[in-house]
Amino acid sequence: MQYAVPLEPTILVIFGAGGDLTWRKLIPALYNLHLDKLLPERFAIIGVARKQVDDEAFRRRLREGVDLFSRRRPAEEESWNRFSTHVSYLSEDFSDPASGPALSQKLEELERAWGVRANRVFYLAIPPDMMEAAAAHLQRLGVCRDCRRDRLVVEKPFGRDLATAVALDRLLSGMFAESQMYRIDHYLGKETVQNILAFRFANSLFEPVWNRRYIDHVQITVAETVGVEERGGYYDNSGALRDMVQNHLLQILCLIAMEPPISFDADEVRNKKVDLLHAIRPIRPEEIHHSAVRGQYGRGTADGKAVPGYLEEPGVAPDSTTETFAAFKFFIDNWRWQGVPFYLRTGKRMPARVSEVSILFRSAPHQPFPSAAVENWQPNRLIIRIQPEEGIVTRIQAKQPGTRLLLGPVDMQFRYRDAFSTAPPEAYETLLLDVIRGDATLFMRADQVECAWRIVAPVLEAWESVPPGDFPDYPAGSWGPESANLLIAREGHNWLQPTMPEERR
Repeated sequence: MQYAVPLEPTILVIFGAGGDLTWRKLIPALYNLHLDKLLPERFAIIGVARKQVDDEAFRRRLREGVDLFSRRRPAEEESWNRFSTHVSYLSEDFSDPASGPALSQKLEELERAWGVRANRVFYLAIPPDMMEAAAAHLQRLGVCRDCRRDRLVVEKPFGRDLATAVALDRLLSGMFAESQMYRIDHYLGKETVQNILAFRFANSLFEPVWNRRYIDHVQITVAETVGVEERGGYYDNSGALRDMVQNHLLQILCLIAMEPPISFDADEVRNKKVDLLHAIRPIRPEEIHHSAVRGQYGRGTADGKAVPGYLEEPGVAPDSTTETFAAFKFFIDNWRWQGVPFYLRTGKRMPARVSEVSILFRSAPHQPFPSAAVENWQPNRLIIRIQPEEGIVTRIQAKQPGTRLLLGPVDMQFRYRDAFSTAPPEAYETLLLDVIRGDATLFMRADQVECAWRIVAPVLEAWESVPPGDFPDYPAGSWGPESANLLIAREGHNWLQPTMPEERR
């Protein structure tokens, strides 16, 4: 994206600069923004971590990440050298009350050299248990007080349940204004996720049928082929509900089901999302087994190779009851969606890496064709692909070639890689640029986070109080436990097979 208004001078301070997120995502994203000439003319990146390294060693480490993970890898020598001159490193233990002067001095030196008070972005790329110390450190230094120029980026998870989410919000809101806080969920930066709003509200063809009268049900699938990999220790204290449902899947649901905003003002869009979350029917304790299921993968096959079960993964407790699969059925109690079920599922070690939304339309009210002509008939279906290949598919019925009247499904496809000459930016590129610009549209507000936790809280409490008796209950390489099929079958539906990779060639 190109913006006509020049960006103000900006200093980006990354706490946790030695971590994986900075290496794999943040610096590659900033480097790509630099290549696209989207960063301010005067900008600086300051990495902060405990380890003692000099600027050159830090830059070499970051370049390795760009060479491995950037969408334009490897880095070009000349462009990297230009970019890296804006990057520096500070060794600082922000949990130590005596630390801090070096950061304050660095900020003042840069602004003095530029002759202007810069925008300051403080990115907390740190574990949740370090958040309080980092926030207190910034407050102690007094470097993040300007509600217009100073911004705080907070990575998920935003708490591990409703109580801790509320506590984190109270902690941060006691130190910073809500307008300064950017709660980041990288899913909202994906091009197709953003395109949901354009698809819905810029095309009069679809908005009139986007309701209970025409839509039978909606399915949202976010599937991963990998296991927990090196995240076993973290994941075993999280699980699929906390890691995916409470944030990613509910955010996609908001975009699919929210009411049209009056404008694309950040708070107006977020107000509509919060309204939608309030409208989701609460799951009562006695209904949990009809509305939510969990699973855990056992040994199986992935990409033709035998893989271990979850309990055999490094860092996972051998008797763990953490779910690696979760499926939900939600109803939205408003005029638009009353009675339409929304099915959400996510899991690890599944047959394909795919994120997509499938919207199933109701059958035509009258079928004039002879029964032999419609033996391959399928309901109209709209598929919004989020990954791995971004695009939108509309499945309709058409007459098959030949002398007989035979109807069958055909697809009308929109693919980003075919329609546009440039590759879409990575999610973190979009989100980081929005932070620099001060656009909070794609970031979550405190009330939105708390609403999402309230929705899943009864299920989380029930699952923690009653351990499952049948884990592991689905083999690696399958689409999840049989209980997930029963969940959707109660309304006469079945999980739709996502578009598989071989169909994407």
